[in-house]
Amino acid sequence: MQVTFSAEEREFREEVRAFFRDEYPEDIREKQAQGAELDPEDQVRWQQLLHAKGWAGINWPVEYGGTGWSPVQKYIFATEEANANAPIIIPFGLSMVGPVIYTFGNDEQKQRFLPDILASRVWWCQGYSEPGSGSDLASLKMRAELAGDHFVVNGTKTWTTLGQHADWIFCLARTNTDVARRQEGISFLLVDMKTPGVSVKPIILLDGTHEVNEIHFDNVKVPVDNLVGEEGKGWTYGKVLLQHERTNIAGVARSRYRVRRLRKQVQKSVRGASPLAGDKNYMRRLAAVEVELKSLEYTELRTLAAVASGNAPGPESSILKIKGTEIQQAIDMLYLQASGYYALPYVPDQYAPDFSGETIGEGLETQSALRYFNNRKASIYGGSNEIQKNIIAKHVLGL
Repeated sequence: MQVTFSAEEREFREEVRAFFRDEYPEDIREKQAQGAELDPEDQVRWQQLLHAKGWAGINWPVEYGGTGWSPVQKYIFATEEANANAPIIIPFGLSMVGPVIYTFGNDEQKQRFLPDILASRVWWCQGYSEPGSGSDLASLKMRAELAGDHFVVNGTKTWTTLGQHADWIFCLARTNTDVARRQEGISFLLVDMKTPGVSVKPIILLDGTHEVNEIHFDNVKVPVDNLVGEEGKGWTYGKVLLQHERTNIAGVARSRYRVRRLRKQVQKSVRGASPLAGDKNYMRRLAAVEVELKSLEYTELRTLAAVASGNAPGPESSILKIKGTEIQQAIDMLYLQASGYYALPYVPDQYAPDFSGETIGEGLETQSALRYFNNRKASIYGGSNEIQKNIIAKHVLGL
């Protein structure tokens, strides 16, 4: 797909490129190039650089500190951000709870929470999934019982990404069990992680990293002031949040960057072997992924246009989520196949970065395997792809 930019848009693109060239900290750039895990301090420092530039609230309304960018400007920024291999913005504050608060929260909540979210002064995490309630989120069991001026919250949330660093968590909790539909009686609560009764237990992933957690709530007192919107309407607010999340999960610009990088690497002769570009079957698989990725860009641009006009992403977000994650996983497989037996799992320090000066994987060869394992979850989180197909069938096909 060819996108023709106006003179103003080309000028904006040059500004974005200059920022990533001149303001991107070299130590973070090097970690990204090596596939190393960023420290929380690195992530916050990067996001605060974006905030200082006025580029933190990409999709936020201008009145709350957002950029006011057009869909094309957002497209340009995402493309240049991916080309620079800059860190992915931690979504829980800026892309998820922030839009819920400025859309459904009261004035006091907006004044209290939005500035710190925009400036990345507070780390948020998401409390949706529970043991036994993941894709079927409406079956959640966590209770929040009203007791005067506060709720008493009991239950467990799981697969809580980066919850070990979080200052606050936003949760869906059941405040009423006497309802006709399971989606009713669920409320949207904001909980300070330092509140007595909140405890975090790590879940160690297959690649050996501590990325997700179980978070337990034992008689946790949450002020009524931390209820967003109306009691019992949390399912409605949560759906809006998930639509924003699914749109971000697609990662179209990042996938384009990875495919371009892979195309360059398969032209090389590594350790005396013939370039992989000579393998017609492999190159046919790579071309098929590129074709699907090109077509997905159209849907992404339509969704960006809808958000820019003040609407929440619609069922297009489900299409983006399905195809975006399928393409990400297909690219993971291509990197893994390209790395061959050098993609040994579980030993990320097996080879030094300067082992030969030639790499097939992203950073070290082993990173291809570790990323492959970790990214199997992409088709599940944010609402499994099977659930997204049901949403499309209902809201697009009318089935």
